[in-house]
Amino acid sequence: MNTNHYAAPLNLDMESSYNTILVSKFAICEFRNNMLYLCMKAHNGMRPHDLVVLLKIISIDKNWLNKDLATGLYISNSEISESLNRSMIAKLISPDKRVVFKTALYNFIEHGLKFVFPAEPGPIVRGLPTAHSAPILKDYFVSDENYVWPSADGKVKGQAIVPLYPNQVMAAMNDERLYDKLALVDAIRVGKVREQKKALELLKKSFELVYA
Repeated sequence: MNTNHYAAPLNLDMESSYNTILVSKFAICEFRNNMLYLCMKAHNGMRPHDLVVLLKIISIDKNWLNKDLATGLYISNSEISESLNRSMIAKLISPDKRVVFKTALYNFIEHGLKFVFPAEPGPIVRGLPTAHSAPILKDYFVSDENYVWPSADGKVKGQAIVPLYPNQVMAAMNDERLYDKLALVDAIRVGKVREQKKALELLKKSFELVYA
C-alpha cells in the first residue's frame, strides 16, 4: 500500500512533465510552421524587376546602398528592399543581401528565364534597341528585324519587346553595363538558338564566370 501511495505522485509528475514537453514541442513546431508560412507568403514568387535589381548590383561593381539601386533603377526604396528579400529567399543573393550569387543567377537565366518571364515580339514601334538589335550584339548578327523597348525618345523602329519593368528604358540609358546585360537577357528570352548561345557567352563573360 505504501508503495502505491508513493507511486501515484511520481506518475502524476512524470505525466505532467511529459505533457509539458509535448506542449513545448507543439509550440515550437507551430512557431516554425508559422514562420515558414510567413516567409512563403512574403516571397510570393520572383518578380521581373528582381532580375534587373540583381543585374544592376553586378553592373555597379562597388559598394552600394539600397538608395543607389532605387535611384539608378527608378524604383522605390521599399520595392528594392522587398526585391532583395525575395532574391535572398530564392538563394540568388547572400543572406546579408550584399553579394549576388552569379553562378546561380546565370543558371536561372540560362535554363529558366524564358519560361518564367517569357516575351513575344509585338507591333512596330519606336524605341531603344534590344536583344540582337542592341549595340552589344548587332555586330554578330545580320537581320532585317529590329527589336526595341518602346520609348518616345527612341530613334529606332522595330518590333516591341515589353521591358521587364516600366522604367527599364530610363535605367538602361543611364547605365551602359546594365543596358548590355538587359539586352543579352532579351536575346535569351526571344532570340533564335544562335543568338541565345552568343548572349549566354557574353553574359558569362560579363559575370566574370569561369567554368572548368
